Amino acid sequence: MTSSKRVQDRSKNKRVRGLEIATEKWKIFTKVKILMDILKQEPEMVIPVRSLNEYRRQINLPKPHKISDFIRKTPKLFEVYKDQNGVLWCGMTKVAEDLLEEEERLLDEHSDKAAGNVTRFLMMSVDKRLPLDKIAHFRRDFGLSLDFRAEWVHRYPQLFKVIKSKTEPEVEYLELANWNPKWAITELEKKVLGLSEGGGDHTPGMLSLPFPLKFPPEYKKVYRYGGKIEHFQKRAYLSPYADARELKAGSLEFDKRAVAVMHELLSFTIEKKLVTDHLTHFRRELVMPQKLMRLLLKHFGIFYVSERGKRFSVFLTEAYEGSELIEKGPLVLWKEKVQSLIGYRGRKKKIETFSDQSDMEDEDLFASDSENGSISTQFEQEETMGDLEDALLSDDDEMEVGEVCSGYKDANTT
Repeated sequence: MTSSKRVQDRSKNKRVRGLEIATEKWKIFTKVKILMDILKQEPEMVIPVRSLNEYRRQINLPKPHKISDFIRKTPKLFEVYKDQNGVLWCGMTKVAEDLLEEEERLLDEHSDKAAGNVTRFLMMSVDKRLPLDKIAHFRRDFGLSLDFRAEWVHRYPQLFKVIKSKTEPEVEYLELANWNPKWAITELEKKVLGLSEGGGDHTPGMLSLPFPLKFPPEYKKVYRYGGKIEHFQKRAYLSPYADARELKAGSLEFDKRAVAVMHELLSFTIEKKLVTDHLTHFRRELVMPQKLMRLLLKHFGIFYVSERGKRFSVFLTEAYEGSELIEKGPLVLWKEKVQSLIGYRGRKKKIETFSDQSDMEDEDLFASDSENGSISTQFEQEETMGDLEDALLSDDDEMEVGEVCSGYKDANTT
């Protein structure tokens, strides 16, 4: 569909501005959410601000940005105060605590669906098992629980189980417990043919369903490649759930099945997008080509790769209208709710000083109804901070996140 071999080689006409904006959308949210998770682990959900310096890498807040300034620019979620010794402390507002409880409830409600998606992920793999460390990379994308490694993987013994590698005892795998023929059906089959997982047993085999395509309006070369696109869409391919070990690497059938696998995997995610280097971790297990990025770029109308930031992201184009996800689940709506509370206009408030006794016990400030368990949060290093984040993190008047996005739009249209 296109001969580009590298993301940077693309012409401006092949850049989808809406999806570039979508890539930027959650950068500040990610930092705020990691800070919320750090505070959640603290016994009283408060921590000295200076202690947060050890989390700079996880929060991805490089110097010279001050952590205290970052915190104070989201007063609807975080509160800061000085104790009688002049030590600056940080805690969450009641609003933030309620949001974390809501997220916990939503993850619990989503758990069965996530377990089904993880099971189908295992069903697509060649050995019907995947390294647990690799699946953990998709925790946020799949909407998996924060206790994914410690507890969640053991909740569904009828679907999968954790096993040790015979050759490397320190490596753990998640292995399929039972093959479910009702689940061996792709999201595309459900959508196009109206099939469902609740129907009869399904035997995966050859498919001839065309993939939904979406090109940017200004991309005119689609007419030049029309014949090739039509030929590709009509070509039959092996279901992602069928055994692909006999397929010859580099063949047309091999490549089209790889497209189907990536389409299916992206369909499992809550935002229909993934970091590309997480996908490449599964090339052997999912029988996909070594030059996976080249394949993603080649099928431009099905996938879109954004190079913004240190790590590239791949989107399922059919799932987006402009910069917005068409079908937003409860977890995405929750993220948007948190996003709406980030940033504010105006001058910084004066930090108040409280006495040791009265205010450390002030329930309105830092108390929470949620249990203070030893929940293990997995932190992942996120993308490096861009210019748009610098605007939000600067010492000048703050910007609303919406303004950041509109500013990015304006920059692309000038």
